[in-house]
Amino acid sequence: MKTIALLLFILPFCAVSQDMAQHYKIYSTSKQKQVTVDDIVNDMANADVLFFGEEHNDSTGHYLENVLFRKLVEKYPGNTALSMEMFETDCQNVLNEYLSGLIREKNFTTEARAWHNYKDYRPLIEWAKTNHIPIVAANTPARYANMVNRLGLTSLQQLSTVGQSYLPPLPIDTATGPYYEKFVKIMGGHGAIGNMQMYQAQNLWDATMGWSVAKFYNQHKNYKILQLNGGFHSEEKLGAAAQLKKYAPKARILNIAAYTDDSFENPDWSKFTQMGDYIILTNPKLSKTF
Repeated sequence: MKTIALLLFILPFCAVSQDMAQHYKIYSTSKQKQVTVDDIVNDMANADVLFFGEEHNDSTGHYLENVLFRKLVEKYPGNTALSMEMFETDCQNVLNEYLSGLIREKNFTTEARAWHNYKDYRPLIEWAKTNHIPIVAANTPARYANMVNRLGLTSLQQLSTVGQSYLPPLPIDTATGPYYEKFVKIMGGHGAIGNMQMYQAQNLWDATMGWSVAKFYNQHKNYKILQLNGGFHSEEKLGAAAQLKKYAPKARILNIAAYTDDSFENPDWSKFTQMGDYIILTNPKLSKTF
């Protein structure tokens, strides 16, 4: 029965894949040529963590996350894990209970505070559940990011031992240099961000994801970990990717930066080359998921 259920889950997905192929292009920035998902999967033989920097409402990006995840599981059976920005560290136990079949999906999505576009990630969760694949709830609890945005990073010292257990060891490192300049630019300049607390909250976000991945990596050195997050968190291997290296210096990282782009049909992909080891450009004409 399990085999039949698995086939029923796979067949509709396979039927879609042929139609989707025309809506994206994948490039290797080191080889400076177009490549396939299989090339990325094979490249993971020499890496431990693969960051997929998504646009949260990109339907093609979500489709490719599913393709990539399944191919990683197929290539590295029993040694693949998924890590997600979309779930917060204090929800790990709820996530584990659902993956183990102990609680209903309704309870899971409510108590794990699933994102409003959970439908975009549900296939990944169900695939992992069916195939007994671990998932890491990687993000910082939103209440603590909000607290830092209001009160600064030092306010985290006031949390109880339980509260601090959901966060990286204190104090949290605040990245400077290129990442800070990127953050200022995307926020609209120094005047727009006011004091440093907004940037400190961003660093807490990144540090928690990097620490969450590092914890799993340090306990499962032979695993291939697919980390999903918004693109800014891992572009240029800054943000969460840089924080990961602080907690697990030996972790070997690859990163993907995915974008819907108006030049999809004839892309000037060189403008994206600094963003990732792999660049994915998707068709902006397709409907967004929200």
